Amino acid sequence: MWAREPVGGAFALTDHNGAPRTDADFRGKFLLVYFGFTYCPDICPTDLQNIGLALDKLGPAADAVQPLFVTLDPERDTATHLKDYVALFHPRLVGLTGDAAAIKQAADAYKVYYARVPTQKGDDYTIDHTAFIYLMDRDGKYLGFLPPSTDADRIATTIRPHLKQ
Repeated sequence: MWAREPVGGAFALTDHNGAPRTDADFRGKFLLVYFGFTYCPDICPTDLQNIGLALDKLGPAADAVQPLFVTLDPERDTATHLKDYVALFHPRLVGLTGDAAAIKQAADAYKVYYARVPTQKGDDYTIDHTAFIYLMDRDGKYLGFLPPSTDADRIATTIRPHLKQ
């Protein structure tokens, strides 16, 4: 799980309030970064719920952690739509969107695979994607990842030792 891969990097996106945000805006905080999309029927809401519950389990120590949800579906996941969606999981979760090129740049930096996949419902589609929770240090450096469906206890247990640094 813990490795020193070249994961993470610069991004310039728009948050769920419509404000421009870059990776530099989050320096000084540990990041839990998750890539997904709001129309995901299963893994995205489960993982985002576990991230929110993990923050609750950390109590006041969670103030040092910033959770980020980066959409892989900017066509449907506008800032306004993200605002309603992220509020379902945790009040501190920041949703990020942007144009397709900006999303691709961020996804590439984190080594995230994603592809639009048509469904049998006419013009509808889903997004096939990597579903890791990335942990970044206060300087934006990669610490490691947690696999899909990691429960809240394990997320909290994994990040807690880093918060003491």
